[in-house]
Amino acid sequence: MRKNYDMRVCINYHPDGYTLEGPRLMGRNVAGESFLRGFAKHSRANKFWVRVEDPKHAQMFGESLKAQERNEPISIVERHSIDKMRESSVLYHPGPDIGPHALRRTLFGDDAWSLCGITHTTASAHIMDSIAQLITAPLQPWDSVICTSNAVKSNVNKVLQSQVEYFKARFKSTNFSFPELPVIPLGIHAEEFSYNDEQKRTARASLKIADKTLVVLFMGRLSFHAKAHPLAMYQALQKSSVITGKKIVLIECGWHANEDISKAYKQAAEVACPNVEVVHLDGRESSNRELAWAAADIFCSLSDNIQETFGISPIEAMAAGLPCVVSDWDGYRDTVRDGVDGILIPTTMPKAGLGVDIAERHALEIDTYDMYLGHTSSLVAVDVNFAAEAFVTLFNSEETRQKMGAEGRKRALDVYEWKVIIPQYETLWEHLEELRQEKSSEVKSLSHPWPSRMDPFNGFDQYPSRILALETLFVLVESNSQDSIDRLREFLKLSMVNYAQLVVPDIDEISEVLNNLESGPMSAKELVKNFPDNRQAYIFRSLLWLLKLNILKVYK
Repeated sequence: MRKNYDMRVCINYHPDGYTLEGPRLMGRNVAGESFLRGFAKHSRANKFWVRVEDPKHAQMFGESLKAQERNEPISIVERHSIDKMRESSVLYHPGPDIGPHALRRTLFGDDAWSLCGITHTTASAHIMDSIAQLITAPLQPWDSVICTSNAVKSNVNKVLQSQVEYFKARFKSTNFSFPELPVIPLGIHAEEFSYNDEQKRTARASLKIADKTLVVLFMGRLSFHAKAHPLAMYQALQKSSVITGKKIVLIECGWHANEDISKAYKQAAEVACPNVEVVHLDGRESSNRELAWAAADIFCSLSDNIQETFGISPIEAMAAGLPCVVSDWDGYRDTVRDGVDGILIPTTMPKAGLGVDIAERHALEIDTYDMYLGHTSSLVAVDVNFAAEAFVTLFNSEETRQKMGAEGRKRALDVYEWKVIIPQYETLWEHLEELRQEKSSEVKSLSHPWPSRMDPFNGFDQYPSRILALETLFVLVESNSQDSIDRLREFLKLSMVNYAQLVVPDIDEISEVLNNLESGPMSAKELVKNFPDNRQAYIFRSLLWLLKLNILKVYK
């Protein structure tokens, strides 16, 4: 039985970040969909908050919760009601770009709530810019960006520190505020990757794979320039098949972005691993993913791309009880223990300073993001001979495969199950709330916390001839208040008047103002003093609206 606590986190929700539907299935989609189910299943919350741009999205969020048998109330935060965020303690955004959310928060106070983002890929221009801008965004000590691996935390820190160096040199700045950068891995639903012997036999039979054939699986997007270049895997499989004499089938379960890439994979496999039968399954279909996991003996992913940051497929493979042959690259080295759950294959890249031209071409938009990734990964080498030796070891020893698979399965359950990961998120969110309560008094309030979005009547105060003051005297243009009210009602029928609902005051309140002016000139201060405190500023401002319509005039 779940014990509920006052866990108050608001999920920034758009279906694109939390769905597996659609033609382009990306790692962030898989991670987001899995997180939301894990959050719904394991959160200690007794109420949920969701921030959406479209009310229909709130309904979709609610359906996701109900699918996990969560029926607690949901508070919906929309663009026009963002102040409701005060009810929660943290806004969780499924990306590292929390700077814009920090700017919006300034409108309600820097200590109104905490912000929490998370890294997926950090290589794109947009995300790199977003990370750099965290230095100038109004982030506070009670904000954080979760890094999914130690490697990506290092990358984020390099961008932040480089931005700091720039500001120190350019502006002699000395005071910088950083979000916290905790390392929390992505999670999985391990029970979804458990297959019994009968399921494995059925899967292999469905794919027409003989019992003694060894099946190696690559699961993920099939992109040689933006995910993992397949030649290292192809060559290593070819070499190991020759050495061992084993019959090898490679299942590539994923999707190609276009027909040209599909042909490129087929051509490369024919050249580099003619002894290996290659089976392609469309990984966008859940039934194909299940078929692939159940049929496999070994998992392989020799990632060589900076687009990767964590890599969820290796922990899915461990949950499926498969030994892993993966590159010693970014988050993979956090998840797969060399010699325990699988074998890490060494990688080599150029030293710093040798990629300046690649960065420049990307910065100047000579190269697209895809070409930037492709140029970079072309200079990252995965040790083919080492990978071949790893395959030979696993091909020749069923005992080793089973032992590593069992260790991986245990690690997936103990470390990467969402029921283990979600409490880490909630502990972080509670920590941010404590920091906010403890340190909020240290924040200096600014007259214009969002300088490029200041009050237009401040930013453009030199435009008019004069400024409305409390001492400004007003009189009616008409001879009596009733004629003024009748004239105003006619104006309100005009679309060029009633379109501005934000500044159109309540007719009863305006009638009171106009009735008061029947006795003669009155100051703005006198006209608003009898209204409730929370309405006085609004009525004061509306005097100018009446002046604009020539219902009132200034008494000189």
